This record gives sequence, structure tokens and C-alpha cells, in this order.
Amino acid sequence: MANIQVDVKKSSTSAPQPNDPRRSFRTELDRVLEQFGQSFSPWALFRGIESAKLPSVDIAENANAFTLTAELPGLTAEDVDVSLDGRNLIIKGEKQQETKTEDKNYHLTERTYGAFERSFYLPDGVDADAINAAVAKGVLTVTLPKLPSAVDKAKKIEVKAA
Repeated sequence: MANIQVDVKKSSTSAPQPNDPRRSFRTELDRVLEQFGQSFSPWALFRGIESAKLPSVDIAENANAFTLTAELPGLTAEDVDVSLDGRNLIIKGEKQQETKTEDKNYHLTERTYGAFERSFYLPDGVDADAINAAVAKGVLTVTLPKLPSAVDKAKKIEVKAA
């Protein structure tokens, strides 16, 4: 294997030293701003502040189909849009939640809004005309059936001892 030389670009500005008070302040400020930004995501309410802003997705394959499941807590079928653009499967959703509390001494209204979009490139052999999607209890399940020609492609190859 050949050694390939890689140029390393160096910054002309000096980095704060480990005991520099500016560094600890900057680190703390970055952490607070990151948490502040994530607190506006409706997904953070359901998964904790450290979560990503996109819903979790699992993809499984069996002999006849691929199955994609996405966690979409609080969303219904009307809140989710699943579409096919060429070979890209696109999942979009938007959560809008509002709660109101009224009492003699106060009036409280809380609103949570958030949208997401994820896309997945479909592998060869998916029957695009037979894709179906359903939402039940906050879980989206998209079934991507394989074409008969893709199911028959699998071939067992015998492994022999040398």
C-alpha cells in the first residue's frame, strides 16, 4: 500500500489553551444554545433534549419486501405525506399541537410546531406500483414489495472445503 501525503491546513488564529476561561465559557454557551434550539423541536418532547430532530426509522428486508417503520408520536395519517419521486421515497410530516389552560388567575396557551422530511433511495427490484403506507399508534409502516424478478434473483452458492 502506498503512502499518500496529505496537506494539513493550519489556522493562523491561536486556539484557546485548556485552562483558558474563554474556552469553558464558549463550551458552555455552545451547549446552552444547542439545547435551546432543540427545545423547539416537537420530537425533543418525546425523546429527550439530546435527540436528533428527525424521527427514528428502521428498515428491514425479508424475501418478499422491504419494510420501513418510522416513529411519529402524536401524528395521524392526515399529518404524514408519503410520496415517490423517481426512485426516491419521501416521507414528510408536520406536528402542530396547542394546549390551553384557563383559570381565574391566569390564561396559558402553549403551541408546538415542527416539520420533518426524510428521503430514501429505493434499491433495484422494488415494485413502485405496490408500495403502501399506514399509520397506527404513532408508527408509520411503509411496505415496499419486491418485483417477482427480484425475488427469484437470489441464488444459493455452495461453499466447498478447499
